[in-house]
Amino acid sequence: MQQLMLERRIREVHARLVRARQELAVLDEQLAVVLEEADDARLRSLVSETPLATHDYVEIQRHADAMTRAHLAMASTVADLVAKQDDLLSRVGSSS
Repeated sequence: MQQLMLERRIREVHARLVRARQELAVLDEQLAVVLEEADDARLRSLVSETPLATHDYVEIQRHADAMTRAHLAMASTVADLVAKQDDLLSRVGSSS
């Protein structure tokens, strides 16, 4: 009975891990684009020296910072799920 519950938890954690890794891959792509936009906006701000360009840069950089935090949070979630999966798998090995 306990073995069946353990196997079910492993499947659940694995499914969550797959979804989290997919989300992290999407965030990787989005973050790369946003960081590139922020860098371009920074250069435009430096070259044009206008308040509008500076405002645009600040807004894009704020968005990039938020995306970076989301990426770090998802990477942490993936690491936690990997650790949980490893723990559950080690229990299967030790209970056999």
